[in-house]
Amino acid sequence: MIARLRGILAESAADHAVLDVQGVGYLVWCSARTLSAIGEVGGDVLLFTEMQVREDAITLYGFGSAGERDAFRLLTSVQGVGGRVALAILSVLDAGELSRAVASGDKAMIARANGVGPKLAMRIVNELKDKMGGVAIGPAGAPVAAAKGGTANDALSALANLGFKPAEASAAVGAAIEELGEGATLDAVVRLALRKAAK
Repeated sequence: MIARLRGILAESAADHAVLDVQGVGYLVWCSARTLSAIGEVGGDVLLFTEMQVREDAITLYGFGSAGERDAFRLLTSVQGVGGRVALAILSVLDAGELSRAVASGDKAMIARANGVGPKLAMRIVNELKDKMGGVAIGPAGAPVAAAKGGTANDALSALANLGFKPAEASAAVGAAIEELGEGATLDAVVRLALRKAAK
C-alpha cells in the first residue's frame, strides 16, 4: 500500500499529476483543489495517497492533506461513488464544507459536483450522516478544519487514528491551535492536542 509520495512534479494536467520519485513516475489522480495547490512543474511535492487495486487496474489518488484523503475514503464507501466522482466532489467542496453539507442535509451543495445527480447526492448525505456529520465540529459550532486549514485536518486525522472520538479530537485540536496560534506546526499541534485530550 502506498500511503504518500514525495517527489518532483513532472507533469500536471486537468485531473492528474505525475510525480517523479527517484526516477519512477507515479501517475496520481487528484481533485482540482489539490492540483491548484501543489504548485509548478519542477517543484517538490508531498501527496497523501490512496491506492485502489482492482482486477483490471491499480489506481493511485493523491491529496494535499490527510483530511482530504479521509473525506475521499468516506465518499468512496458510499454505493455508486467511485474514485473519480469522489474527486469531483472534493474539487468543489473541501473536507470541512463536505462535513457541513452532510450534517445539514444539504444535497444541493454536493450535487454541484460533475457527475453527481440529486439521487446520488441524497444517498451520500444519508449514508455519511452518522459517519461524518459530527466530525471536526469545534467549540463555536464551525468545523475546526474549515476555520484553521490543513494542519487542523491533519491533526484531527492523527487523533482519530489513535482512537479518539471525533468530538474529543476536535475540541482538543481546536484548543491546541487557539493556544499555539495559526502558524503552529502539525507536530506541535498534535502533541498539545494529545495532552489536552488526555486530561
